[in-house]
Amino acid sequence: MTHKHLSILGEDDDDPMLSAVNLVDVFLVLVVALLTAVALQKQKEADEDVTIIRNAGKPDMEIVVRKDGHEVKYRGNGGSSEGQGVRAGVAYKMKDGSIIYVPEADASAATAPADAEQ
Repeated sequence: MTHKHLSILGEDDDDPMLSAVNLVDVFLVLVVALLTAVALQKQKEADEDVTIIRNAGKPDMEIVVRKDGHEVKYRGNGGSSEGQGVRAGVAYKMKDGSIIYVPEADASAATAPADAEQ
């Protein structure tokens, strides 16, 4: 009695297409893993606190602040902001290009305009 039907590895298992299909499966898993890693990295970058200044120094300047997943935009009205604040200190530019800010001690409260207190 011969048992030809009980062979676990038959001659059909040497098909080269099975190897190609297995390689395609491995590459698909790698591609999905890479895309997931890129998506997580982009999400991490989106969660960072960022301040962007667009059109700096121009009348249509815009400041975009991204903090804690929220985005706030500040737009200028095209004019200067004279009379909308008080002096808070003095800034000095040094010879090496660095800037030093020296705050004033409560002197700003004495020189504040009357409409700023309302």
